[in-house]
Amino acid sequence: MADVHMGEAETFAFQAEINQLLSLIINTFYSNKEIFLRELISNSSDALDKIRFESLTDKSKLDGQPELFIRLVPDKANKTLSVIDSGVGMTKADLVNNLGTIARSGTKEFMEALQAGADVSMIGQFGVGFYSAYLVAEKVIVTTKHNDDEQYVWESQAGGSFTVTRDLEYLEERRLKDLVKKHSEFISYPIYLWTEKTTEKEISDDEDDETAEKKEGDVEEVDEEKEESKSKKKKDILGDKVEKVVVSDRIVDSPCCLVTGEYGWTANMERIMKAQALRDSSMGAYMSSKKTMEINPDNGIMEELRKRAEADKNDKSVKDLVLLLFETALLTSGFSLDDPNMFAGRIHRMLKLGLSIDEDEGAGGDDAEMPELEEVGAEESKMEEVD
Repeated sequence: MADVHMGEAETFAFQAEINQLLSLIINTFYSNKEIFLRELISNSSDALDKIRFESLTDKSKLDGQPELFIRLVPDKANKTLSVIDSGVGMTKADLVNNLGTIARSGTKEFMEALQAGADVSMIGQFGVGFYSAYLVAEKVIVTTKHNDDEQYVWESQAGGSFTVTRDLEYLEERRLKDLVKKHSEFISYPIYLWTEKTTEKEISDDEDDETAEKKEGDVEEVDEEKEESKSKKKKDILGDKVEKVVVSDRIVDSPCCLVTGEYGWTANMERIMKAQALRDSSMGAYMSSKKTMEINPDNGIMEELRKRAEADKNDKSVKDLVLLLFETALLTSGFSLDDPNMFAGRIHRMLKLGLSIDEDEGAGGDDAEMPELEEVGAEESKMEEVD
């Protein structure tokens, strides 16, 4: 068993005035410590205001997270409370400057106000409300991501210093799952990924005893089997032209794309091998087929193909269109066609459909390349619904 501790922490000293403020907060008894939550939520609200304002002139600012929210996640087991927002975030420089090394004028003013009899609940008016977290916490951790920088973690127990560490991508659930599927698919033992799932609940001001979110640990097997079953029937149509067909969560505009596995030939390698005068044709056929077709279930073309296949198992254009999609994906992915004439025949048929020309009016001969049709009484459609 190996525990990997990621990222190297840089240590910074708090500016003298902020250090004084922290000592005051930690060592003085206040009866109304609960004001810390109001201050942290207020900071989250300010961060959300900033990103919303920036998005008015640049919509891409919200690409990473379109939803604006504040979430509270209590974890009794680990004795933590997380206040999570999708606000503007901080760069590494912002973290260092805003949370420790540049003394704000408000720091000194607040301490003077306290000595003059002001209440600690006024801390937010002096711009240093963040430090009220130390009224209730021994350790404060800030994980933040700004659009212009990597994700960083600020951490301090207030003992005169704080650390800043780059938060590595290998702790992200989606990234880990993708890496396991990409590099470890031939491992013969099950690989499990511990995941966290949250359910949200709106709470009103008077529901003090209610929990904002329920967080539960879950163990999930990293397995593509369920996804692949949705696409199995497209593999039936394409036969040995591809190794497998899977539902993709990364295609945005296209209906499908072709990718080669780690051990399959790239498009360039396939061209080189096909050009060899003396080549092992059986090896060529095997390596050429090691392509994965990724399909986009949200694409209109895929959705319409599914509907047509369900409506009529004997729709002669469905298989033709699936093969046309495959051949088009071959070209856009940099591969060459085994039979350009077949591809041209399919394009001509599509042109005739678009121009409302009857098949009989054409020059004929195109039907020779049509794929075999399903029998009306066949057990099931060659296309299956993709959820």
